[in-house]
Amino acid sequence: MNRTEFIIATAIILLLAFALGWFTYWLMHRFTRVAGSDMAELDNLAQSLHEAEEVRDQAIIYLEQREAELLNQIAQTEAELRAAMEGLRDARHEAEEMRAYIERMHANS
Repeated sequence: MNRTEFIIATAIILLLAFALGWFTYWLMHRFTRVAGSDMAELDNLAQSLHEAEEVRDQAIIYLEQREAELLNQIAQTEAELRAAMEGLRDARHEAEEMRAYIERMHANS
């Protein structure tokens, strides 16, 4: 390969490298560019997303408060149930004692 052929081969390689680089840039620019109307739409979507996140956060706070209230009510109801069951147990025991006393009184008479 003489000097002229080497220069021509180098020029062709450089031209192909430039063309490939330019084509790659064009593709990247084509796929990544955002038009003005698209940017406005993206702004609207971002605003809507922000509002949705705020509503979600408020809903989570409300649900946590409601859950705490319900757990408190459940605890109170369970305490009342235990007290009622204990009272019922005492009343049954007392009724059984009264029956036994009455039976003894009838047996003695």
